[in-house]
Amino acid sequence: MILYPAIDIQNGEAVRLRRGDFSDATVFSRDPVERARLWEQEGAQALHVVDLDGARQGRLVNFHLVEAIAESVSIPVEYGGGVRMIGDLSMIASGPVERVVIGTAAVEDKSFLKEAVRTLGGRLVVSVDAHNGMVSTHGWQQRSEVGAVIFAGRLQEEGVSHVLYTDIDRDGMMKGMNLPAVRELAEAVNIDIMASGGISSLDDLRRLKELNLPNVTAVIVGRALYDGAFTVAEARAILD
Repeated sequence: MILYPAIDIQNGEAVRLRRGDFSDATVFSRDPVERARLWEQEGAQALHVVDLDGARQGRLVNFHLVEAIAESVSIPVEYGGGVRMIGDLSMIASGPVERVVIGTAAVEDKSFLKEAVRTLGGRLVVSVDAHNGMVSTHGWQQRSEVGAVIFAGRLQEEGVSHVLYTDIDRDGMMKGMNLPAVRELAEAVNIDIMASGGISSLDDLRRLKELNLPNVTAVIVGRALYDGAFTVAEARAILD
């Protein structure tokens, strides 16, 4: 299971939100590129980078910083936030970013999802961001009428290879991951799942690992790493 330290960019800074609330942000670094280099130096195998401004505005806002991050490290960079135009897909695909995460557009525009699968193939990740089991969109600010498990099943039918599951209520709250929800999703589909939201301790990582779900292949951790609850090396000692 691969550990992805998270770098969320808002106003050009690396921040962490609580429950996706843009007004409840803690700044952890004024320089996201330098923060990325530090994660790599500490042993990170990959990075998960989100353009929070892009997610809220529905367009690429901080993509220049994302590209700078991807060009400054030797590990894969996964990027999401504001990717909602077909033209964005080919432009990002030709650049240094390894994986591209889409969310809102995948829920609302089936033709866009099909084009994303065609353009990106195995480099595409679709986010399944859930609040009380229902998928949220537009930077987690709006709730759809689609259940997370049902949505993941549709993604599998469309040929999506990777999904990123986040329990919004746990994200940034340091209360542990919603393991029953992770298990339910993993057992409902055969595609790879990245788990996110709520990791606060090494015990949380152990409990996730002990679920023994072969298609849960990665975990994204943000605040716990920034707060020093554990190190990248300590997490990898469990997950590897």
